[in-house]
Order: sequence, then C-alpha cells, then structure tokens
Amino acid sequence: MSKFLELKREVFEANMELDTRKLVTYTFGNVSQIDRAAGVVAIKPSGVPYEALKVEDIVVVDLENNIVEGKLNPSSDTKTHTYLYRTWDNIGGVTHTHSTYATAWAQAQIDIPCLGTTQADYVYGAIPCAPVMSNERIQGDYEEETGAQIVELFQDRDPNESPMVIVAGHAPFTWGKDAAKSVYHAVLLEEIAKMAYLTKTLSPQIGDLKQELVDKHYLRKNGKNAYYGQK
Repeated sequence: MSKFLELKREVFEANMELDTRKLVTYTFGNVSQIDRAAGVVAIKPSGVPYEALKVEDIVVVDLENNIVEGKLNPSSDTKTHTYLYRTWDNIGGVTHTHSTYATAWAQAQIDIPCLGTTQADYVYGAIPCAPVMSNERIQGDYEEETGAQIVELFQDRDPNESPMVIVAGHAPFTWGKDAAKSVYHAVLLEEIAKMAYLTKTLSPQIGDLKQELVDKHYLRKNGKNAYYGQK
C-alpha cells in the first residue's frame, strides 16, 4: 500500500473538482499538493484524461522533481509547481488550468484590473500578468523558468494577497493552503476574469475600483480585524 495514499487521494479529488467545475478540457490542467514533513509533492500525471484518472495514477515527486512513487510521468508542469513550493513555504497546493476567460486575459497580456468588490474580496488589487518569456528562458529549463518568472512578479507583493496569476501567452496558476484551496482560487479566478471581460466590453473606459472600496472589501475579509463569516 502507498505510504502517501491520503495525499494522493486529496490531489485526485482536487483534480476531479477541476473537471466538475468545467475548468479543464481533455488534459488541460493539473493540481498538486505538498507534504512538507515528508518533502514530497503529489501531482496529476502528464497527459492522462480526467475521465481515465485514478487515485493510484497520481505521481509523487520530491522537491527536486525525482519520482518517489508512481508508474506514470508526472505533469509536464511539475517543475513550475515545485519551484513555487521551494520559494513560498506557506503554500500547500498549486493549480494550473487553461480556463477560457483567465487564459484570454493571459493571451491578451493584460493584468486583470480590479473593477469591483467581487475581486476585492479575494485579491488585493489587480491580478498580475507575468510578461512574455524571453527566448533565453524558453530555450532553457522552460517549466522551471515559468515558476521563477511568477516568483519574480511577486518580489514586491505578498502572494497571499493575490493567490493567483496569469502568465502572458500561457494561462493561469493559483495556489492556497492545500490542493482544494488552490482549486477554489482557480474557480474564483475564472469567474473574476469573466466579470472583468464583460465589464470592459460594456464600458471600455471604466477605471479601477476606488482604493477605499478595495481596502474595505479585502480587509473586512482578510485583514487582522476581519469580521466576515463566522468565528
């Protein structure tokens, strides 16, 4: 029996939630979760359709991307996931999709502006877009460089204040305390991206939401004196 069975089950369920929420088409996506005590990451195998995915298919790797357990190849995006885990020690799950609206913003190479309080409830400001990758990085260790590029974008920003990013010409990544929370953020990102697209379509000249409203909505839910929800 697998010593990482519970970890693999949680990652399997998180991946299947992406399919349930219709955020993936065929094999366009992957979710991982880290066990920091064991120093391993469980992640979806590469190129396996969701309808065929089983718990035992989930691959376990170490933080240097060596397979610890599993017969299949891990996701081709594994190095991006492990880079984020090695750099940000307070995240526990990572999700990558090519969901329609978030990917459209990524392909347009535009930050998703904070236009309303729905976004401000979950993200402190705009959702940033990492720049188009240089040829040198593309020709290097591409997936590792994708992780590095995301981290560089957050040098002056707390990744917990925006648990989501879009990568220019590519697609979104989200993260959270575990795999399930990273999927939750992927669902929110797609809805926010859709709302922003529709808003800009209806009113192209609309500007960012006033900072006082951003502060109020983000801090009442996420600040040290937050009062949203139940104690």
